[in-house]
Amino acid sequence: MSNWNENIIEEFRANHGKVGGPFEGKPLLLLTTTGAKSNAVRVNPLMYLPLEDDRVAIFASKGGAPTHPDWFHNVKANPKVSVAIGDETFDAEATEITGQERDDLYARQSELYPQFAEYQADNPRLIPVVVLQRIG
Repeated sequence: MSNWNENIIEEFRANHGKVGGPFEGKPLLLLTTTGAKSNAVRVNPLMYLPLEDDRVAIFASKGGAPTHPDWFHNVKANPKVSVAIGDETFDAEATEITGQERDDLYARQSELYPQFAEYQADNPRLIPVVVLQRIG
C-alpha cells in the first residue's frame, strides 16, 4: 500500500472518519478486500455516494488512470468485503453495476464531484461502479 493511502487510513481512523487535504468534507470510506491472487487483506480509502437501503456506491476511477484499481479486481474475485464509514464498520457484498443504472450513478457522482466527470472524459475505459450492500 502506498504511503499516500496509509496516511489517509491513519487519519481516517484517528479522526472518526474525517480527513483533510483533498478529501476534506467529502464522503470517504475504508474498503477492506481480500486480494484476488494473494488472498491478502487490503484496505483502500475511497469516496462514496450514499444510496437508499443500506447501500453505497463506489467508483473504480483510480484517479483517472487507464487501468482499473486493484481493489476492483479484488471485489470481482471476492465480493464479501468490510466497510468503515465514520466509526462504524460493517460487512457488505460488492456488486458491479452496469448499463443505465451505472450511467445514472456515475452521473450523480460527477454532478457532486466534477473530477469524476473529468476522469471518465479523459479515459478510454468505462469506469466501473460498484454497489456495496450491507449484510448481516
